[in-house]
Amino acid sequence: MPVNQYEELLADALERALHKAYRLPKEEFSRLKPTLLEIPKEKAFGDISSSVALKLASLLKQAPRDIAQGLVSFLRTEIDRSGLKALVTKIEVAGAGFINFTFSPAYFYSFLDSIIKTRGKSLLKTEKAKRVMVEFVSANPTGPLSVAHGRQAAVGDALSGILEFLGHKVKREYYLNDEGNQINILGNSIYLRLRELSGEKVEFPEDHYQGEYIIDLARELLKTPAPNAATQRSARDQKPEFFREYGVKRILEIIRKELEDFGVRFDFWYSQALLRKSGKINKAIALLKKKGFIYEKEGAVWFASTKFCDDKDRVIIKSDGSYTYLAPDIAYHQDKFKRGFNWLINLWGPDHHGYINRLKSSVEALGKQRNSLDIIIVQLATLFKEGKVVSMSTRKGEYVTLRQVLDEVGPDAARFFFMMRKTASHLDFDLELAKKQSSENPVYYVQYAHARICNILANAAAPGASIKKADLSLLKEKEEIELLNVLAEFTYALKLAEIQLDPYCLTAYLQELAESFHRFYDTHRVLGEDKNLQQARLSLILGCKIIIALCLGLLGVSAPEKM
Repeated sequence: MPVNQYEELLADALERALHKAYRLPKEEFSRLKPTLLEIPKEKAFGDISSSVALKLASLLKQAPRDIAQGLVSFLRTEIDRSGLKALVTKIEVAGAGFINFTFSPAYFYSFLDSIIKTRGKSLLKTEKAKRVMVEFVSANPTGPLSVAHGRQAAVGDALSGILEFLGHKVKREYYLNDEGNQINILGNSIYLRLRELSGEKVEFPEDHYQGEYIIDLARELLKTPAPNAATQRSARDQKPEFFREYGVKRILEIIRKELEDFGVRFDFWYSQALLRKSGKINKAIALLKKKGFIYEKEGAVWFASTKFCDDKDRVIIKSDGSYTYLAPDIAYHQDKFKRGFNWLINLWGPDHHGYINRLKSSVEALGKQRNSLDIIIVQLATLFKEGKVVSMSTRKGEYVTLRQVLDEVGPDAARFFFMMRKTASHLDFDLELAKKQSSENPVYYVQYAHARICNILANAAAPGASIKKADLSLLKEKEEIELLNVLAEFTYALKLAEIQLDPYCLTAYLQELAESFHRFYDTHRVLGEDKNLQQARLSLILGCKIIIALCLGLLGVSAPEKM
């Protein structure tokens, strides 16, 4: 039986015990189930724990510890009925009302066996696969990607990979805001710099794009051979739309190349300009009006978002007839649903936090469940070099770009470091640490564990055939048991990443697994021991190799075999 089925059986046993002890309705249990079982922070609290008694205290109007004590006898009976008696050796109530379970060694041997047999690919699958649209980065095409966009790219791509691994049907999308005032300013910025390069004295407005890349684009245009002068204008004499279109086209090419070099590829690039031309914005507004959620006041058109828990109603068409940002966003998300996606995930920067409620309200107004849209705020990163903060604005109009970080530390370190803190937390990114080839560098430490295992397996005599026959019960040493325990935490790290929508769980897990492996290998020999023990230990490190490579792959980081 796959080991994740043991966990499902344990959860089912807990459900039945709750029903028998407290007549807990199934819908209440369904609400609790995603976080029913968790890994304790300390091994003294067992191998797996449940805080369900604490979560039910207010509903049942009892002390959590009393609830937990009342569950234990029912739990033991249900565990025996589930065939888990040989795997769960102890159940006890601890602290304020936690229920802690201790597994027998057979459980961990079974987990290792499952890893080797399936290569880790069928250890955990979601119960209800969804069609998921993950929209991330979506930076305006007005300049190269910043460090903040780089963090969003790493998080969004890794999260998409994790959800795919769990069985969801996932697509990645970049929403291209390729119209509006900022695009007009982009085009005019290029035009004015081109005139400067042509020898004119130009007053450059403060609100225009000041970066060196604008000058580079203008210089490109000057170097481009002029079209047939008899029939067409030179670059300098083109109309404003020429500069807008050229700027968007070239900057989009830069963004695509930066993301490609970062290992991030999108399934779709969605144009706001085409969205407007399609008439979908007016159709979405018409639908909301038909539902009674649109009204006019003070010459503007309003969305009655307070009917859906927003703190105030929102203007979607201003008195001058132009759309606010919300209008195309409503149509865009309606289009996502119409394309067949039933779970939408957006990754945004911290400056969009106040926008969450109004967009979720619009999704409800369109007739969808509020929780069919998840919005993740990805906090900013501060770069450090030689112990000092790297200025994010080196001179007026310029900023540290994703390209500069890639050139400095490479894509592997960049991706891993961008995910070393929870997305909701500000990130300190130490550029010097990311380049170190030592155990101080977390990504190097993890990759070195993988390369070290590959070297051991390469030096073993035909390990593949004999590993399958290994007697795993020979793994009894403290460091072996600890490593088996950490391996078994893999499925919980994945579950947590799905629940929290945060790949940080895997970077933390990988560091713990690498540390446990290095501690084991620094203490015990693998090759040259008794033949049976050698095969058992080869199985153990093969399991580590499989899980390390799998997790690194989900994060978009390479798993080198030599370092």
